[in-house]
Amino acid sequence: MLFDAPGLGESERLAVFVNPGNAQVTGELVAYGSSGALPFRTWLSRLHANLHLGDAGRNYSELAASWLWLIALAGLVLWFTGRRSGSRWRVERSGGARRRTLSWHGVLGTWVILGMLFLSATGLTWSRFAGANVTELKAAVDWKTPAVSTALTDADHAGHEGHAFPGGEVDPAVYEWTQALQSARSAQLDGPVELAAPKKAGTSFVVSEIGKAWPTQADSVAVDPMSGKVVDVVRFEDYPLGAKLSRWGIDAHMGMLFDLVNQILLLIVAGTVVASVIWGYRMWWLRRPTRGHALRFGRPARRGAWREIPVLAVVGLLALAVGVGLFLPLLGLSLAAFVVIDLLIGLYRWRKDGTTEPSPPSPREAAAEADELLV
Repeated sequence: MLFDAPGLGESERLAVFVNPGNAQVTGELVAYGSSGALPFRTWLSRLHANLHLGDAGRNYSELAASWLWLIALAGLVLWFTGRRSGSRWRVERSGGARRRTLSWHGVLGTWVILGMLFLSATGLTWSRFAGANVTELKAAVDWKTPAVSTALTDADHAGHEGHAFPGGEVDPAVYEWTQALQSARSAQLDGPVELAAPKKAGTSFVVSEIGKAWPTQADSVAVDPMSGKVVDVVRFEDYPLGAKLSRWGIDAHMGMLFDLVNQILLLIVAGTVVASVIWGYRMWWLRRPTRGHALRFGRPARRGAWREIPVLAVVGLLALAVGVGLFLPLLGLSLAAFVVIDLLIGLYRWRKDGTTEPSPPSPREAAAEADELLV
């Protein structure tokens, strides 16, 4: 049983373990979040959310989630538009190390692209900055999760003043908690439920289903503390589509919607993301330029190439970049930083040799570079 208790941190509650046979308390631990995560899972959850680095780690996680969808889609475009003779859907086991590494990177990334996009989108819904924009968007299109009304009429709560504190808070009697639970069961709240006490005199109990598995049960009712009458009901089937998608997305992101199957799929996607990053670094290492210095950077894209793109396409791309950057602030800020750095590099080259263009590669270098890229 989870209880609010003084002295706990944000989103923390006291988990009390009770023997159902004799009602004896067998222990207690601090739990975290709506799912009642115990200490070990809480540690893992915070590692995932912020690397145990506070706001700095949370910002890093949001930055990664903001770029994940863009990098994944860009990689998919490169994989299917590049010059390749092998299959885009099957891993090549022949050829050189570079070709095999690229094949593993591209094929597995293609198979789990939807999973990566899903993790990015759902992770951003409760991120620090983009999450606030998502919340505002849901409110603007009326996709907020509905809640029961807890206000009672004078007739509903007459006589409830007997156990009200001077500050307006109430201390429900034991029978009122039991009565609220029984009333919720009679209103077809069948799964695991959470009971929230009245916030102040003149308000009701709120009983909510908290099961995460499919099919989703997320009904909630308001119960008059004195009479036990159900005074308001919100059914999950009446949620707006956006609120349903948000609930399903978060539960699936946490591996709870389809239980073990959900967790196995997440493990596959997460493992592929990790492997793709490793393969990406390995591809750079295998095709890195070594002439002059072992850690020299590769040849950059030709400067000024954007001037060959139609003006309308450039304007549309800039507008899209600004819009996405405003909605995903950390992506926008980091992208702006890349642009500033690129401009500074161009300015440095212009002041150094009077041109912003890198020296063109020789035919042999160009052929070698094309062979190294394999795309």
